[in-house]
Amino acid sequence: MNTPSLQQRFGELRSNKLFELFVVAVIIGSALLVGAKTYELHPLTQQAITWLDRLVTLIFLAEISIRFLGEEQKRHFFRNGWNVFDTLIVVVSLIPIDNSDMALVARLVRVFRVLRMVSIIPELRLLLNSLLKALPQLGYVLLLMFIIFYIYAAMGSTLFEHINEELWGDVSIALLTLFRVMTFEDWTDVMYETMVVYPLSWVYYITFIFFTAFAFLNMVIGIVVNVMNDEHAKVLKQKAKEAHEPTLVDLYAKLEAMEAQLQRQAGAENASRRDSLSG
Repeated sequence: MNTPSLQQRFGELRSNKLFELFVVAVIIGSALLVGAKTYELHPLTQQAITWLDRLVTLIFLAEISIRFLGEEQKRHFFRNGWNVFDTLIVVVSLIPIDNSDMALVARLVRVFRVLRMVSIIPELRLLLNSLLKALPQLGYVLLLMFIIFYIYAAMGSTLFEHINEELWGDVSIALLTLFRVMTFEDWTDVMYETMVVYPLSWVYYITFIFFTAFAFLNMVIGIVVNVMNDEHAKVLKQKAKEAHEPTLVDLYAKLEAMEAQLQRQAGAENASRRDSLSG
């Protein structure tokens, strides 16, 4: 009976659900420690938090080492962007916080350790990957939205500058005002102020809200949802491939092939019957 190698043992450990839950619990504890440091605490409590923070760093170092040792092909470990991110977070976390010029950087990195939750939980990775892959498509929508923003900001600055310079003094201030309108933050106060001078100015606000808050934001949501569906389908297909199970696409392809074969057989039988009757 072959005993499992060290690499196989580490591979089984890193894929163990209890191990993953433990790492998630440590990440949550790390986030709580970062938040606790923002309060004024007793010196003994601060010292205890410092030692707990060092313990969390050691646990993270051990966890990333287990993941590296459990990798079958070590050269491919750093081809995964999440592995690179986790390694950088852990390495920079080793920088001493006290009495160091890099203390501020070390504190900021300890805040970003919360993002390790994304690399541990597959569902969060799926969401973030979908968002990143949707960015090229979102770029054109955001560009068009900016054009609409700029046009309305120029119009608002021209028409309403004499009404309230704090809101419409120039294009840049008008852009901020329109962002406030789009997010519905007391936008009616802005509208009623201009309606005192221009009673029909409500058309300006209603059309702007329709283009931005309704049309463009729904387009952004639609693009992200479509990309998420595509990524989810890829994940299911990859899991089915690893489990050697047929996917729905494969089943549909087999059904179409069977239908085509039956049609060919039916056509051949009809042709033989016609030949027999003509003979």
